[in-house]
Amino acid sequence: MRQRVIVCPVIQNDGEFLLCKMAADRGVFPGQWALPGGGMEPGETMEAALRREIMEELGKELLIVDVKPWTFRDDIRTKTYLDGTTEEIYMIYLIFDCISANREIMFNEEFQAVTWVPPETLKSMDLNEATRITFSQKGII
Repeated sequence: MRQRVIVCPVIQNDGEFLLCKMAADRGVFPGQWALPGGGMEPGETMEAALRREIMEELGKELLIVDVKPWTFRDDIRTKTYLDGTTEEIYMIYLIFDCISANREIMFNEEFQAVTWVPPETLKSMDLNEATRITFSQKGII
């Protein structure tokens, strides 16, 4: 089983959290709302990987002004690829609290949509399991 270290930003702006709706045809949580993030590359520091993932997925205009390590956890997930094949992956999540100075987002093909959500709306959304666990551990849902 392959192992991946995933950097995961919990991005806030004016009290709301940034969520991304995953592409419906691939990924670990197709079609569900999730936090952004992705795998570390060899030789990257945690923060460099986090900032690279934010830029790749959400665009260079989103200005992250504060990054604080928050927690970590692990689990096993099944990833679906574009060709329909699947793979089980042991995932190690490094989760960071991030503050953005703006809401300028240009998201990539990994997502169908992005939205800023107030805390009270989170529990009624179709969050993927990992995102639901994160917000539950934060005491928000």
